[in-house]
Amino acid sequence: MDFHLHGGSPSSTSSSSSHHRQNPPTNTNSASNGHHSSDPMHSWWESISRARSRIHLLSSLLPSPPHLDPLSSLADTDRPARSLLLSSPAYSSLSAALSSPSSGHADDPLCRWLYETYLSSDPDLRLVVLSALPLLAAAYLRRIHHPAAESPPSLAGFEAVLLALYSSEAKSRNGKAVTVCIPDLSQPSLYHAPRNPSPNSNPSGTSIGILSPPLEPQMAVKSTKRACIVGVALDCYYKQISQMPRWSKLDFCNFAAVWAGVDCPCTSDFDGKPVDFIDKNERRWSGNGFGDDDEIRVESDEIDRVVERVRDLEIENGDSAQIGEQEDLRIPLPWELLQPVLRILGHCLLGPLNADEVKDAASVAVRRLYARASHDLVPQAILATRSLIQLDKGMREAANAAAANGSGSNVNTPSKAKKPEILLVSK
Repeated sequence: MDFHLHGGSPSSTSSSSSHHRQNPPTNTNSASNGHHSSDPMHSWWESISRARSRIHLLSSLLPSPPHLDPLSSLADTDRPARSLLLSSPAYSSLSAALSSPSSGHADDPLCRWLYETYLSSDPDLRLVVLSALPLLAAAYLRRIHHPAAESPPSLAGFEAVLLALYSSEAKSRNGKAVTVCIPDLSQPSLYHAPRNPSPNSNPSGTSIGILSPPLEPQMAVKSTKRACIVGVALDCYYKQISQMPRWSKLDFCNFAAVWAGVDCPCTSDFDGKPVDFIDKNERRWSGNGFGDDDEIRVESDEIDRVVERVRDLEIENGDSAQIGEQEDLRIPLPWELLQPVLRILGHCLLGPLNADEVKDAASVAVRRLYARASHDLVPQAILATRSLIQLDKGMREAANAAAANGSGSNVNTPSKAKKPEILLVSK
C-alpha cells in the first residue's frame, strides 16, 4: 500500500481550506525574502496551524463524543496537538473507529490520517499517533491470527502505518544494531574493568550483547517479518512511553494479557483459585515443570486484590478488550515481539508515576505471560517475566509495610541520610 501523497491530496485540500478559514495570513514579505525560517514566532504559528488543520480533519473522520464538545474544539487551545494527546474522549473515538470491523482497509481515511500525521515534523502530533498504537496493533494482530469466518478484509491501512513507524526507526538506527555492554564477570567489580580496552583484549566479542539486529528495509509486511515490524513499532512506543497518557498504557496491558491467553490452567494459580496451598498466606505455581528451587511463591491475598481491581477497570465507551471478556485470542509471541512487550509492561509495572490501575493491569499481564512462557518453554521469556513478578511482589510488600507503619513517603524515592548530630560541650 502506498500512502505517499503530493500537493493534490484531499487531506491537504481540506487542511488548507480550514487553515484559511481560521488562521490570519502571515507576513508575505518576510516569506518572500526567505527570513521566515529563522523567525521563532513564525515557526511557532506554523506548528499551531498545522496541528489545527490535522485536528479539524480528524474531527471530520471521527464521530463526535456524545454529550461532550466536538473534537474540533481542541484546535482552539494554546497547544492543540498536546490537547489532542491528553483528550480521553478523542482517544475513545479513535478506539471505536479502529476496532470497527471495516477499519484497516487500503482506503481507510483514519489510517491515512495516522500515516500522514506521523510523517509530520510536529513531535506532539507524532505522539498522538503513538498513543493509538496499542489499539491499532491489537486490531491488526487479532484479525491476522483470528480472521472472521467470511473472507478477511484487507489490512493494508494498518500495515502502512506500521511500516511508517518501522521505516522511521530503521532510518534513525542507520543500519546499526542495538547493543548493550555486558560487564566482565571475571573482574571483582565494574571499577576494575579498563575504561578504554585494547582492540585485542576481547577478540571473541562476548562483552557486547545484541538487543536488536540491524533493520532491513521493508516495503511490505510479509508473514516472516510481521513480528519484527510490529515489535519495532512497539519499540517506538516504548521510547516515548513517559509521554503516553494513562488510558493508552492501560489498554496495552489489557491487550498483552489477551495475547498471552486466558484459558491456561496455570493462570488460575494467580487468579485466587485454591490450587496446591503451601500455607494460608502463600501458594505455589504448580504444574510448570520446574523443581522446588524454581518455584515462585506469591501471596494469595495480594494477587486476589490485584485481580479484583483489574476486573473493576472500565474504559470509556467499553471499546477496549477487557480481561476475562475475551475467548482464547492468544497470538504467536516470538522474541522479536515479546521483547518490546515486556519492556513496556516493565515500565507500566514499575514506573513510580503510573496510576495504580495501570500497575495492576500490568501485574496480571506479566503473570499470564509467565504462564504462556512456561508452557512454550522459552527460557529468556521465563526469566524476564519471572524477574518482573519478583520486582512487583517486592514493591507491593514495601508499599504495604510503609502503609502499615504510617509512612506516607513514596517507596520509589530513596530516603535521605540524616545528618549526624553535633554535641556542643561548654567548657
